[in-house]
Amino acid sequence: MEIKVLGPGCSKCQQTEKVVKDAVAEAGVAADVEKVTDMMAIAGYGVFGTPAVVVNGEVKSVGKVPKKEDVKKWLAAVK
Repeated sequence: MEIKVLGPGCSKCQQTEKVVKDAVAEAGVAADVEKVTDMMAIAGYGVFGTPAVVVNGEVKSVGKVPKKEDVKKWLAAVK
């Protein structure tokens, strides 16, 4: 599973990365979590608000810090 946290590095982006990593650890799934800070790469996902979360190429969240429970639901749906 591939998860990308999109954002330039603001505090909400850092919070989002922590929530995603915590959810992955708690769910016990094998996932690569990558931080994407390049604005052109972020725009390539059609995302113009950050932070954003992309799971296996599908944009799941834009412009807010997701709840850990929501991230776990996304992970369970992809298994």
